[in-house]
Amino acid sequence: MNEPYRQILGVRFFVGDAKGAVELGLQGGLVVVPSAPVLLAMKEDASTAAALVCSDLAITDSGLMVLLWRLMRGEKLTRVSGLEYLKLLLEEHCLREPGALFWVMPSEATLEKSLCWLRQEGFPTTREDCYLAPFYGGGEIADPALLEIINTRKPAHIIMAVGGGVQEKLAHYLKKGAHYRPGIHCTGAAIGFLSGDQARIPDWADRYFLGWLMRCLQAPGRFIPRYWAARKLVALMLKYGERSPASETRL
Repeated sequence: MNEPYRQILGVRFFVGDAKGAVELGLQGGLVVVPSAPVLLAMKEDASTAAALVCSDLAITDSGLMVLLWRLMRGEKLTRVSGLEYLKLLLEEHCLREPGALFWVMPSEATLEKSLCWLRQEGFPTTREDCYLAPFYGGGEIADPALLEIINTRKPAHIIMAVGGGVQEKLAHYLKKGAHYRPGIHCTGAAIGFLSGDQARIPDWADRYFLGWLMRCLQAPGRFIPRYWAARKLVALMLKYGERSPASETRL
């Protein structure tokens, strides 16, 4: 493969390895790791489409997308999961400097477990380095209080641990409103797999695209409907291929 990028559904995906993705992510900008449900949302939600299309780095986290691309185009793409990306990112020494990392958390329980794990791993992270996100609802997202904190503290990197479909839009809002260029990494529940807040995903399961199965076994009522709906990605990719399903929507 000559070029490390492929355009899929209008999104410019990096198709190199995880180490290369982290090297790019460390340079700053918006990093998205879209799952199949988030890719599906592009068709109806212009805010989601804008966040993905305008990202600085998009990672091939969706195993279904990678498999479909291979079936459709006969091209085997490298898959880099959000979990693998976050693991490698947190190995970078520059992220261990006080104030270098800022976390946007979805709940008090996730915040507490993540703080505990980060401290055990030697990160100087405090509660002041975290923000407990409110419920945002649908459509466009804005959070002036969070944006003010970011522009005041100026962390080098912001880890978005809120759910997919929300984190991308919130991160896009922060990118546009920040007075500098932080790295904004939309890795969602990945920190939960490390801290124990979510069911741990073995390396072999992540490698063979089975993270979705681990989550379904842990919380079937929550995740089985979500991943069943993801089957619609087949029709979306067959119809649009490289084109954005929101191509007629103003981004």
